[in-house]
Amino acid sequence: MSNNYMPHTEEDVKAMLERIGVATIDDLYCDVPQEVIYKEEYDIPSAMSEIELRRHFAELGNKNKPLTIFAGGGAYDHYSPSVIAHLLSRSEFYTAYTPYQPEISQGTLQYIFEYQSMISELTGMEATNASMYDGATAAAEVMFMMVASAKKKNCVLVSSTISERVLNVVKTYAKFHGVVVKEVPEKDGVTDLEALAKMLEEGDVAGVIVPTPNKYGIVEDFTNLADTIHSAKGYLAIYADPSSLAVLRTPAEWGADVACGDGQTLGMPLAFGGPYLGFISCSKGMLRKMPGRIVGATKDADGKRAYVLTLQAREQHIRREKATSNICSNQSLMALYATIYLSLLGKEGLKEVNVLACDGAHYLFNKLIASGKFTPAFDKPFLKEFVVKTDLDMEKVNAKLLENGIMGGLCLGNGMVEFAVTEKRTKEEIDTLVNLMLEA
Repeated sequence: MSNNYMPHTEEDVKAMLERIGVATIDDLYCDVPQEVIYKEEYDIPSAMSEIELRRHFAELGNKNKPLTIFAGGGAYDHYSPSVIAHLLSRSEFYTAYTPYQPEISQGTLQYIFEYQSMISELTGMEATNASMYDGATAAAEVMFMMVASAKKKNCVLVSSTISERVLNVVKTYAKFHGVVVKEVPEKDGVTDLEALAKMLEEGDVAGVIVPTPNKYGIVEDFTNLADTIHSAKGYLAIYADPSSLAVLRTPAEWGADVACGDGQTLGMPLAFGGPYLGFISCSKGMLRKMPGRIVGATKDADGKRAYVLTLQAREQHIRREKATSNICSNQSLMALYATIYLSLLGKEGLKEVNVLACDGAHYLFNKLIASGKFTPAFDKPFLKEFVVKTDLDMEKVNAKLLENGIMGGLCLGNGMVEFAVTEKRTKEEIDTLVNLMLEA
């Protein structure tokens, strides 16, 4: 083998193949259908010099267009204070691996501890983990937590008002673990609680997952829902936007046993879909079923405050066959992102973010309704995101908006369009959006 990037010699490869019991490397892939195997030459460009490469990337960068964004659907254009990038890029953070050795990882352990403390305060729950990859996989892990906690129950109900992307991930995880997922129907844009109650009566329900706000931006009312689920010996999980919890009722106030969601709303940029941050918070009773890692505070030999990883049996590197999940890498860089963001804004700052977004969203909603070209899709309370109906050709409208540097609302079908407004959007930008749509 002449490839300089291959660490194994011909003799090494031969020895390994003999040990496995096959003649060639191709034999290792004999189960792969021939029709899906690519057999042509790869069209890989020739190598570039450093100058050429820099020029190439500059040309690619010039194709990027800054957009004024009014789309949401699970990813929002919140402001990210510039200091976050400066702190995040410090080498001791940027290159940190899983802090298995606490004596040399106190900085990493400290910020994970602070992150867990802040998210626990936002959710009102007793404990929070770290190193979940995104909200969708966090929801899937919550599903497993409820099944493991309920015992002998193998069904989880998920509201149809949760994001389709989250629901699809949950269903995928469930399929390959033998868990039954049933969708609770929606009614007038919110979870049909009467239908939910009937589904609980059928038995075998380990838990229920509902969102706040939901996929339409609606803030649902979950009064007495926890009591209904608990009476059926199930668990309540709330999929929440963590930023909104600064002004909305927390999962704990709704009586939830576990909360999860995506931390992207905590100032994380829209970087082509990631990296994002999933979080899980739970009551003390479900603590040992929670995946990921939990950092605890203690004292060292000198009596000084110190931090350690606790309950590590849930990790894959220890007792793998009994691990609650296969999460085994340190993805806490984004947890640090959220920690810095929340530290900078504080309680009042996070409230202000939501107040500004709410004011902007309702201003846009009222402008659209007043135009006569849009009607409300639902008569329900919303925070920063809402759905309206229109007869306008929204594909044509959105194309014109893009020409003017604006990303418009998300088309949901049947004439429904979803708009989101964050604290970044100004009155002038909203007015421009409306005027351009009406002109189109």
